[in-house]
Formats: sequence, structure tokens, C-alpha cells
Amino acid sequence: MSQARASLSATLIGFGEAGSILAEGLVKAGAQSVAVYDVKFDRPESGPAMIQRAYAVGAHPARSALDAAAGSEIIVAAVTASSSIAAARTAATYIKPNQFYLDINSVSPNAKRAAGEIIDAAGGRFVDVAVMAPVPPYGIKVPMAVGGKWGQAAADRLTPFGFQIEVFAREIGYVSAMKMCRSVMIKGIEALVIEAMTAAVAYDVVDQVIPSLDEYFKGKDWRWQAEYMFGRVIEHGERRAAEMREAAKTVAEIGLEPLMTAATAERKQWVADRVPRDKFKGEKPKLEDYANAIRAVLKKN
Repeated sequence: MSQARASLSATLIGFGEAGSILAEGLVKAGAQSVAVYDVKFDRPESGPAMIQRAYAVGAHPARSALDAAAGSEIIVAAVTASSSIAAARTAATYIKPNQFYLDINSVSPNAKRAAGEIIDAAGGRFVDVAVMAPVPPYGIKVPMAVGGKWGQAAADRLTPFGFQIEVFAREIGYVSAMKMCRSVMIKGIEALVIEAMTAAVAYDVVDQVIPSLDEYFKGKDWRWQAEYMFGRVIEHGERRAAEMREAAKTVAEIGLEPLMTAATAERKQWVADRVPRDKFKGEKPKLEDYANAIRAVLKKN
């Protein structure tokens, strides 16, 4: 093991899907210490299970963000989009000179710049990070883009552990714009899938629509694609809605009214508010099962 690998200590602020996967990946890659903290640790209904999960992956669950960050070289903020600036403000109260603060949250360029100013004023090293693919299939090898003054230095510390990082020598907010513009497309398609496939099941035309999509989008298995997208929205609808509100801000920041992006956020929030995220936990639902879950909600109204 190289000295660079042996010496790294890291903190994850936020222990949701992305934070837990990255923490586990760092432990397995040989990080010297990995501490984690999530505000949900303090909640009796969620804390014990999350803390147990932290221990299970080999991370140290801390009692506060301050305790988690103590002594770490790398601090990764993996909170909800709506909490990104608040997390930066909290970090500014404890961050030490030369500590890297990697903001991987899916927020607008302006939000990233605001968080960067907070961390920079406190003496930390802010790094704008855009996660450019779903984390679960990749783990710490998920494609990332980084920017800002400290992007290259942070990448140099993390790539020996298997992180796949592309560095852009650009201002804070640049890589976040990349991420948000991608989300407008990808998560917009997710919203369209929910509406199109729920309607297709209701009209009993799925077996005609899916082959037509397969023909139009060469090389795509649209039944699998639709099932995957349905599952992601049901399980993570709340988080995806928050991200799309940030994507709408990104579009609005250039002066273009985000009609489609705002509607995407509304559709994802609609699903999150009506279909339990664990609706199909432990199951392998088919497209029709997902669509019928939406239709069941409609029948109740």
C-alpha cells in the first residue's frame, strides 16, 4: 500500500445513499479513518439503524459534524440539496485551515458559489464536485467532475483510492452546471416515463409502445429502462424533486423560464408524497407493478 493511501482520513457529512456508499468504499480502499455524521443520527426513529449501518461498513459514527471532521483531511458534504448552504455554514464553524471541503450536492451553480464563499471565508479548501452518474452501480468509482481552486489537489488525494475524477480548471459552479444540465434531461425523462408508462398500462398498449421505443432509441431496452427509472423515482422521489428544483434554478439563472424542469420537480414530488419509498422493498417489480401503484393512488382521489 502506498503512503498516500495509508495516510488519508475522511469525513462524510450526510449518511444517505451516496454518503454511505462512499464511506464504505473509502474503508475498503484502505483509508486510515472514515468518520460519518448525519442529522438523522439524533432521531430515535432513524438514528439507531443508521449508526449500526455505519459500524457495519467500518466507519465511525460521530455525535456531531464537528466531532466527525476533527482531524480529517477530506470532508465530503453529501446532504440534501436544500441543506447544502446550511451544511456549509455549519462547517464554517469547525473547519480547519487546509481541510478540503468537497460539496457533492446537486445544487445550482449559484448555490455552489455561495457555499464556496462561506468555506473559503472560514479558511477551508472548497471543491465543487459534480457526481455525473448514479452512485450505487459504481461506488467510489462513480464518474465525478471537480472544479475550483482546490479541485486538482483534492483529486490527487482521492484517485489513489479508486475515485474516477475529471478535473476542470474552472471557477466554482462550472461542474455543477454540467451536472444540473444533465439532470434536466435524465430526470426529465424519468418524469416522462412515469406518465407515459402509467398511461400505457391503463390503456393496455405497453406491448406496442415499448417495441416502438426500442426501435426509435436503438440499443436501448426500454422495458428495463422504464422499470429502473420508476424504481429510482419511487425510492428517491423526495431527493430527486429537491435536485430538480435546483436544476430549475440553474435554468432560471440564465434568464430562461424552466417550464419543463419545474414540472419535472413537481411530478417527482407528487410521487414522493403518495407512494411509500419502501413500497417494493425486497421485491423485483415489473413495469406494470410500478404503473399500477400510481394508478392505485389515482383511484383513492
